[in-house]
Amino acid sequence: MAEFLLEIFSEEIPARMQEKAAADLARLVTAKLIDAKLDHSAVSSYVTARRLTLHIGDLSAEQPDISEERRGPRADAPEKAIEGFLRGAGLTREQLVEREDKKGTFLYAVIDQKGRAASEIIAEFMPEIIRNFPWPKSQRWGDGSLRWVRPMHSILCILDGVIVDFELDGIKASNKTYGHRFMAPDEITVSSFADYQADLEKAFVVIDPTIRSEKIEKDAQALATKAGLEIVKDNALLNEVAGLAEYPVTLIGEFDKEFLDVPPEALTSAMRTHQKYFSLNDKNGTLANKFIFVSNMKTDDNGAKIVDGNERVLRARLSDTKFFWDQDLKSTLADHIPALDNIVFHAKLGSVGARVERLKSIAGYIAEVIGADPEKAKQAAMLSKSDLVTGMVDECPELQGLMGKYFALHEGLDTLVAGGIAEQYSPKGPGDNCPSVPVSIAVALAEKIDTLVGFFRINEMPTGSKDPFALRRAALGSIRLISENKLRFSLLKLFTHVDRDVLADVGKSNPHAAGKSVLTGEIGGVSQENSITALELRDFVFGRLQVHLKDKGIGHDTILAAFQVETDLDLVRLLARVDALQNFISTDDGENLLAGYKRAANILKAEEKKDGITHQGDVTVTLLELAEEKAIYKALSDALKKVSQDVKNENFEGAMSHLSSLRGPIDNFFDKVIVNSDEAEVRVNRLKLLSQIRATMNLVVDFSKIEG
Repeated sequence: MAEFLLEIFSEEIPARMQEKAAADLARLVTAKLIDAKLDHSAVSSYVTARRLTLHIGDLSAEQPDISEERRGPRADAPEKAIEGFLRGAGLTREQLVEREDKKGTFLYAVIDQKGRAASEIIAEFMPEIIRNFPWPKSQRWGDGSLRWVRPMHSILCILDGVIVDFELDGIKASNKTYGHRFMAPDEITVSSFADYQADLEKAFVVIDPTIRSEKIEKDAQALATKAGLEIVKDNALLNEVAGLAEYPVTLIGEFDKEFLDVPPEALTSAMRTHQKYFSLNDKNGTLANKFIFVSNMKTDDNGAKIVDGNERVLRARLSDTKFFWDQDLKSTLADHIPALDNIVFHAKLGSVGARVERLKSIAGYIAEVIGADPEKAKQAAMLSKSDLVTGMVDECPELQGLMGKYFALHEGLDTLVAGGIAEQYSPKGPGDNCPSVPVSIAVALAEKIDTLVGFFRINEMPTGSKDPFALRRAALGSIRLISENKLRFSLLKLFTHVDRDVLADVGKSNPHAAGKSVLTGEIGGVSQENSITALELRDFVFGRLQVHLKDKGIGHDTILAAFQVETDLDLVRLLARVDALQNFISTDDGENLLAGYKRAANILKAEEKKDGITHQGDVTVTLLELAEEKAIYKALSDALKKVSQDVKNENFEGAMSHLSSLRGPIDNFFDKVIVNSDEAEVRVNRLKLLSQIRATMNLVVDFSKIEG
């Protein structure tokens, strides 16, 4: 076995591309080795700002020898047929072997192929991998045709210390690499991975990104502790800066306290987004006027000049931020509303100004439904997009909503209004906290409902993996807002209200956004109108709910069984049914009762198909002959009253408990009673008993949807 080492050395690789590039290199090389039948140990890949490295500790030095046997034509076949076989096999007639079997004598070619050297195979496939490497973006340089993420300087490729010989656009594979760009740029000759790693460390290059991240985190924590401060944790930034420096040196700097008058999120955003700096808080969690950054240089003055330079750069950056903040304070949020009419939200859905009017209406409606203050919800919705035209949000777009909160508080607006503005986009993802204050809930839910109904109305639904308007995220956010805050209302009714009433004006002014027709249906026994858009959205949200609950280990059939009796999407009640069903079918009683239900349903289905009618209606007591059918009739009568009351009171656990009392009578019924009696009246009566089993159990959930 041999050791293989590859390094592709170039100008700086963007940090966001490094992790995937290292994984892609390992994947592509591994696939080629497997195709070539070259045995190998685990493949390790490493990446720095300037190099992509791959190491295999044990790789077969050559392919195994292959002996292949091919059957040809019969020995007495025409000469042309035999000649064609010889050409394909690359042999002469004398080299063929004759063998007899039941069908006659046939010619066989036995071809022995000696395995090729691994170095020869690698030299063949490595140029192909490099030329076709899947960078998100790549470039050419000079006069060559080779494309790489940044201009490539050299390729180190050795097998057991010997150079694997290949060349791309004038770059010839060698056993040479180079140290740190500034501190040790000289050429390094490599004979093994151990030497490679050790020599690079001496030349101020740490090839393992995990080690670089750990070093940065440890050194940053030490600097923060020494200053009596705490680092604002940011793993994404940590991984990014670890990709920017081959030899990370962590330093601490300071900025003027006068900048602390600006909202802390604006300062941390400027430091993080533009400068890649870590923010620091004091023991009270308040932003401190210090920052930590990572340099790619170790200097004799312990980084004093580097710190000074970074402080000057940050001072200029924060001066811009403070300027925008001071300028924006000269206007109120209400002053910015007219400017929103000049911003297009979507060509078919009008301007942001028009959308604000819709949000105001929707938020007020939701507030009344959930018991929030409608006027404060409307005010928050009306001002929710005003910060989009401020200098602060233009400078830091990721702060939209949050800056609106600070402007609102500076104006002296109610804290509930400010909170509603700040939380309008929440939750943004599964890791984001969900608003819990009623006004904030109303505004956040209005934001998502308007998005969903608006884009469904103009037929811009997600397709496959494409979801350009983040409608799946809006649906999941709506589910979380409703379920985590236990909001009680019909989501279907809300969709219909927004589509029919709130978006009606959009349809009048834009034929592309005209609503779809209205259907009359029945929900829970109550007749009501629902727009087609609302019904489409109901099914879409239910699909997202299935995904949401699947992550919690709940099967899609369990959710579907509850949905069949909660088609108006009262999510809290639907989820209560799901929980009760999940708990019930995990018990012995539940499992056995489900089996009894399916047996009853299957018999009914077959007999109703044969008879051409449904066997519903009251059971005739006088036709009950056997003790077991009398017992199931009594048990069903008792259970029906209790289950109906439990369902009415939304006590679904209690309903399931009362259903479990049917297990014994149902088991006994099927053990002792022949449903298809020779007497027609008795048969129909017994089928009605089965129908009552089905109907009683389906009061809670639709058990026919449960698999297994």
